[in-house]
Amino acid sequence: MNVLCFSDLHCDQAAATLLVEQARTADLVIGAGDFANRHQGISDTLDILRQIEAPSILVPGNGETAEELKQAVQDATWKSATVLHGNGTTVSASTDDDATEYPVWGVGGGIPITPFGAWSYDFDEQQGEAMLADCPHNGILVVHSPPIDTVDHDSAGKVRGSQSILDCVKRCQPKLVVCGHIHSDWGKQMKVGPTTILNAGPKGIWMTL
Repeated sequence: MNVLCFSDLHCDQAAATLLVEQARTADLVIGAGDFANRHQGISDTLDILRQIEAPSILVPGNGETAEELKQAVQDATWKSATVLHGNGTTVSASTDDDATEYPVWGVGGGIPITPFGAWSYDFDEQQGEAMLADCPHNGILVVHSPPIDTVDHDSAGKVRGSQSILDCVKRCQPKLVVCGHIHSDWGKQMKVGPTTILNAGPKGIWMTL
């Protein structure tokens, strides 16, 4: 399965257009949040991304709510997109011989609560733990915030990720975790046990499952 991963478009129409082109050969597309800026301009990118025909999994960032993202997907008539936030779905990868199903779980928003103020769509670690409680094993986890002390180092070197997400990774051992949120670590990958963790960023990064 060829998976195109991205995050943090923040209304960047040029980046969205490039993602549409890349997605023509994708089996799955994953968008790990922050399509908008402070709840403004979400349609700027969704009206472009709706051209993607591959199955697409999205979670909200801290710049838009789950409800705003679901409404924007509906308004854009992006038929192949599914928004997850504290819930899951399955995706299939077909070969000439058989089909493999992967469980996918998604949790958006900033975890833990960010220092950005009331506009930010945030959750504390206890809320994060509750939304991750039913995450399946050996699947794909899509989150906006990274697991703590992984791909979450800000420009000053401080870790900004989530303990509850890291605990989930260790417990459920997903094959792939796609996140964003911390711009200074865009494009970085690391392993936690058998799990690959990717801070995707807006340019689009290919992963293979």
